[in-house]
Amino acid sequence: MAKVDVVNLSGKKVGSVELPDAVFSPEQVNEALLWEAVKHYRASLRQGTHATKNRKLVAGSGKKLWKQKGTGRARIGSIRSPLWRHGGTVHGPQPRSYEYAFPRKKLLGALRSALAAKLADGKLKVVDSLEITEGKTKLYREALDKLDVTRTALLVENGKTLSQGLLRGARNLRGVELVLNNEVHPYDLLRYDSAIFSKAAIEQLAEALVKTASKRKAAEKEAA
Repeated sequence: MAKVDVVNLSGKKVGSVELPDAVFSPEQVNEALLWEAVKHYRASLRQGTHATKNRKLVAGSGKKLWKQKGTGRARIGSIRSPLWRHGGTVHGPQPRSYEYAFPRKKLLGALRSALAAKLADGKLKVVDSLEITEGKTKLYREALDKLDVTRTALLVENGKTLSQGLLRGARNLRGVELVLNNEVHPYDLLRYDSAIFSKAAIEQLAEALVKTASKRKAAEKEAA
């Protein structure tokens, strides 16, 4: 098991926590799986509101411009024809959803990969608690400075211990996002430079990922 120091918001070591190799081992890093997870997440963010006007929607009269024969000109049925300037667009993009199904097993595998990569890069920190007596943004900014967080950061807290003070103190910090441990996504871990977990959050998340990994291996053995 990987052993990680637990510090307080002043940056002082107050203990340690053991993280299971089934989740945090460097062997768990799968770059291809991470790419798939990020692609799926970003696809779901696309609005898909692009649209072009076909000949039914474009402005213009539907009257035939001249008679079919006898003028010496090419036959034409409408000024809104796609062949003409300002005419309709053929096979143009229309509103659609870019979301698609992504297996839960692959998503959890990508989450394990992202956590292992963060730990290997030394960008994963564990604190005993994210709570401050006064939920002020200035105090949280000072705490992040003491934790050597100079760039963007992801704060991960356990849902049972989340308080209004933490929500108020972290919401106005530039480049900082607060999420629950049961909502953290591989894209979040890759997007932010540092990941700061409370001890309760990292232990609960690691326990859940170990259970899913063991179930997956058991199912694979039965299938074999």
